[in-house]
Amino acid sequence: MELKITPWIKEEAATADELLEQMDDYDSKVYRWSSPADYVFAGHTHGFHKLLYVVEGSIKFDFPTRHKSVTLNPGDRLELPAGVRHSAVVGASGVECLEAHVY
Repeated sequence: MELKITPWIKEEAATADELLEQMDDYDSKVYRWSSPADYVFAGHTHGFHKLLYVVEGSIKFDFPTRHKSVTLNPGDRLELPAGVRHSAVVGASGVECLEAHVY
């Protein structure tokens, strides 16, 4: 799979329940996590495909090998293939996400 960012386009704010419904298509455990404002995730990779939705707050991902940066806000979705190097910085109000690992 390719790196893919899907912005939330509905006028109504995304809800955790609505985002969980969208994750039902994946045969994977979904978990919820949060980080405080300005938290930094140093550069790293994963051995799995990651699917992530932002529920609240924001987080900026940097993909140095792709020369790309993106800020995700509530409802936005990130599909991150295994092995893609990335780092992230949490926004000023913190972030809460739903995440699944697809093997």
